[in-house]
Amino acid sequence: MSSQIVQWCCSLYCLVLALGAHADMADINRIFRQSPSLDRMEICHGGGCAKLSLTQLSQAEWDQITYLFSPMPEDAQQERLMIARAVGKLESLIGVNIGTAGDKAGTFNNAKFPGQLDCNDESINTTTYLRLLVQAGLVRHHAVEDTRTRHFFFSGWPHTTAVIRQTDTGQRYAVDSWFYDNGQPATIVPFEVWKDGYVPEDSPVPR
Repeated sequence: MSSQIVQWCCSLYCLVLALGAHADMADINRIFRQSPSLDRMEICHGGGCAKLSLTQLSQAEWDQITYLFSPMPEDAQQERLMIARAVGKLESLIGVNIGTAGDKAGTFNNAKFPGQLDCNDESINTTTYLRLLVQAGLVRHHAVEDTRTRHFFFSGWPHTTAVIRQTDTGQRYAVDSWFYDNGQPATIVPFEVWKDGYVPEDSPVPR
């Protein structure tokens, strides 16, 4: 197990304890490593992946995703814009299917909303969505990497994101769907910018 995964698991475990959720680490690792398909994918919710829902996408729903990549992007920058929109659209479609459509930006002030996700749920689910896009040949300029966590309690509350790597330059980008309500485009910024504590100026999440 890589040091990044160990760090992620440690921070996730602390977060689970703090929120009183009950997540099985074996389940979390299995979901994170899954090879999703339109017919079968497991989605995390409930905080720290405390709840799992098995779902699928119809061809009509998937057509809404492929439409976002038509025409196919000419470069990596354009592809990132399409990835951001696709993650938001997938959140919207799957949110209706499993009851997480009411998910609000952030975590701690929104526990009253049904279907609320925390950043660990979001990062694992976003990684699942990214793998779907790569498997379908819609993403060609980026590879999907492991999730990454910043802070680890030493300099702030831990926060986790999905990560992609531009294949020709090696530049990593955070793909963070936690900053806005369900269905909004994901935030994609260079990983080092995100790691330094980046929060979008118009995000409802407190700085």
